[in-house]
Amino acid sequence: MTSERIGNYRWRIVMLLFAATTINYIDRNVLSFTMIDEDFKREMIGLAAGQPISDADNILYKEWMGYVDSAFKWAYAIGYVLAGWLIDRIGTRRGYAISMFVWSIAGVLNAFVGSLGTMSVTRFLLGLGESGNFPSAIKTVAEWFPKRERSFANGIFNAGTNVGIIITALTVPWLTLNYGWRVSFIVTGLLGFVMLGIWWTTYRRPGKHPQVTQAELDYINSDQEKTPEKKIPWASLLTYRQTWAFAMGKFMTDPVWWFYLTWLPDFFNSNEALDQKLDLKSIGIPFLIIYLVSDVGSIFFGWLSTKFIEMGWSINRARKTTMLICAVCVFPIFIASTTSNIYIAVALISLATAAHQGWSANMYTFASDLFPRQAVASVTGIGGMCGAIGGALFAAVTGIIIGRVGYEPLFIIASGTYIVALAVIHFIVPKMQPANVEGV
Repeated sequence: MTSERIGNYRWRIVMLLFAATTINYIDRNVLSFTMIDEDFKREMIGLAAGQPISDADNILYKEWMGYVDSAFKWAYAIGYVLAGWLIDRIGTRRGYAISMFVWSIAGVLNAFVGSLGTMSVTRFLLGLGESGNFPSAIKTVAEWFPKRERSFANGIFNAGTNVGIIITALTVPWLTLNYGWRVSFIVTGLLGFVMLGIWWTTYRRPGKHPQVTQAELDYINSDQEKTPEKKIPWASLLTYRQTWAFAMGKFMTDPVWWFYLTWLPDFFNSNEALDQKLDLKSIGIPFLIIYLVSDVGSIFFGWLSTKFIEMGWSINRARKTTMLICAVCVFPIFIASTTSNIYIAVALISLATAAHQGWSANMYTFASDLFPRQAVASVTGIGGMCGAIGGALFAAVTGIIIGRVGYEPLFIIASGTYIVALAVIHFIVPKMQPANVEGV
């Protein structure tokens, strides 16, 4: 059956998720670029305008920025599991809308802080709101796509994370230089309210959407297993090995991605190993390259897993083989922290971020591969919570390590994490078989 006969409205839904994820990441990453602005630094650590920033001030600033970043991730951990539980009960349309509203309010409030302490509070609120993005998006994909298309669909909407960072890198430095860092937070925060209006007026579940044909609805439901319609208790999900395989994969690798998001602007701005430093005027192009390549990685590795399945491979073999390729691609990144050549550093970081996004596109399918639809958001929430806890713990020490030692230890950790994580996942679930929830 051709796509014309089946219908393709589900791909429009993916683009809606792509747009929402893009804005989610714009709001999340404004701080990563404003944090290298000298005026922002002075205000956050209580220095007068124009006062020189000493080396001791910089060390203290980076340590405290680590704590601010950790506050966001602790909130993300709490919010992730609550969001997953809530979305499974009230649905993606309402759950996603609540998430967008909270993160947009927090994004604007970031513009009105006057210290690192108050920034921690607004970033905490931002983490609570933003935690609903991925449980909502992954559950939406589970509702709109058969299993064989989900990793590709996840790869497409997940590419929005990179587009969000690219837009942030190209616009926030310009806004900050010309209008000040506060305007950067206000302008980007307002985007979420625009997305909220679009989402609320256009989204419905496939069975209730007027633009979905019966043929496409039948196709969406073509490989769904018979599962109980009753709600699955959240606590019972913790008894399944499948839940813990997903959770451990997130716990180990999410901190690496968040390290890139928060600290790469500072890496290019202050890393002593590089012979060329980047500031707000010059940082945009390298980030454009890094996250365009990441977009390619997200879509390519999502497609590759789907291609393996179409070739007759099992889901277990297809997902794990693709993730192994991603893990190998990440490994050389430790060289980026020691090279003096900025072009080599950008190339290695681009490869690593692309591989991470490919890894994530396949990780996101775990919940929908292994659990029925009514549990997908909850399982995603549990995994996201574990990833955020790992990120919060890592963030709390990252600023200290960077301020006192430099970036090399952190890039070494990043290089080997994915291979170890894949080994842990394989140990927990040697074969990716759906969880038996019939008796729950």
